Amino acid sequence: MQKFTRSILVAFSCALLLAGTALAQNNNGGNNNGGNNNGGNNGGNNGGGGGNLFGAAGVMVDAGGVLKVRRFDEPNGQLTMRRLAEARARLPGNLAQQAPLRKVSLNRLEAAIAQRAANGQGPTDEMKYLAGLTRAQYVFFYPDTNDIVIAGPAEGYVADPSGRMIGMNTGRAIVELQDLVVALRAFPPQGRPTPIIACSIDATKEGLANLQKFFASFHGRMPAGGELRIAEGARQALGLQEVTIRGLSPKTHFAQVLVEADYRMKLIGIGLEQPPVRIPSYASLASAATVRGNAMQRWFFTPNYECVKVSDDELAMELVGEGVQLIGEDELVQADGTRVAAAGGKNKASQQYCQQFTNNYPQLAQRSPVYGQLRNLIDLSVAAAFIQQQDYYGKCEWKMEHFADEKKYPVETCETPKNVETACAVMKKGNQTSFPIGGGVHIEARTALEPQYRIADEGSKLQTLRSKVTTDKLAENQWWWD
Repeated sequence: MQKFTRSILVAFSCALLLAGTALAQNNNGGNNNGGNNNGGNNGGNNGGGGGNLFGAAGVMVDAGGVLKVRRFDEPNGQLTMRRLAEARARLPGNLAQQAPLRKVSLNRLEAAIAQRAANGQGPTDEMKYLAGLTRAQYVFFYPDTNDIVIAGPAEGYVADPSGRMIGMNTGRAIVELQDLVVALRAFPPQGRPTPIIACSIDATKEGLANLQKFFASFHGRMPAGGELRIAEGARQALGLQEVTIRGLSPKTHFAQVLVEADYRMKLIGIGLEQPPVRIPSYASLASAATVRGNAMQRWFFTPNYECVKVSDDELAMELVGEGVQLIGEDELVQADGTRVAAAGGKNKASQQYCQQFTNNYPQLAQRSPVYGQLRNLIDLSVAAAFIQQQDYYGKCEWKMEHFADEKKYPVETCETPKNVETACAVMKKGNQTSFPIGGGVHIEARTALEPQYRIADEGSKLQTLRSKVTTDKLAENQWWWD
């Protein structure tokens, strides 16, 4: 820990937080998400909106594998209004209308896509965006017709300014076929289930050691240039942070969403991105009393594993609630950059931030589509794990030959995110030196299916709902219906 004439707090994730009264946004990683952070209470102006069609944030991965946030603002909204008008004119009426329970037969969909491929045609947008589903809330199995069905609310869809597909009415993220295919491959008809799907963004050991040396070089005195110099020096000392992806190909849209959601959650945490709903930043909650010297905060998105309701006949499953929570853990950083578990009490500010983020997640997912996408990825992972566990594949003899083959249905089409740049904010916070914020996303989908987490189907409501959905009157090539 270093004590300066004007004390400092250092944190990052994809971002770095220092003490003082000014703000520095010295990289492209938080493009236009910085600004006057008002002491960390309000984050940067124009931060992480997304439910508003006239402004959105997204990410890009450059040729070197560095992921950066991009912001797309459209003050007058003319382009978006034109997109909406074109989408309404293009989409068939039954597809554009909102539906509380739209059904998609997975094996019928695969057959339809395989038939188009045999004719030299790619999938339609209707297929790519799963007929406008905004949640994969249910899984139904119909042994009589051999249909594996996912179902949930749906509506017409349009691209927001960042290119992200969202609902025309609600602005919610659309469930995408490419993400469904990744989830199904993680829990295939044949083969072992994927135990963990995860991503993390972390500083390197070398970067942490360099940061320690950087602070030690001040010898207890604030350098000329003050907070801004500290912010820039700390950013350079830490360098690029490493992205690690487990359980799936890093070249997929699925992986990119995991990294983006993690990255932007931490920008919110240190006050460099303003969320569209009220979530106090960790920077605003932290105090000199709650910050431990050399402390490193780690935040993880995980499923809320008590989210699965299964019918008594095990032919239906419902995902209950939002299914996403943010949890934290504390570590200490040693002089050589080694991270060790922290003993003692938990950081109350970190706990409060995680709780506030979890409590407000439903509203955030509706307003900022990347968090809706993250929830959808968790839903798809749990749904795919359930399909495999129940062996619906075997019961309907669905080998998933088209979706399982990368050559037949490619989903590894994105640049691999390897690094993120460090972003810096400066604020005054006691005389402690606290270190980077790391963490990631951690999904153990099969855990949600364990008996202790299952929710009872009281009154057989789920079983009754499934029985009201019929598949025997579908047309030959029909794969979705309301």
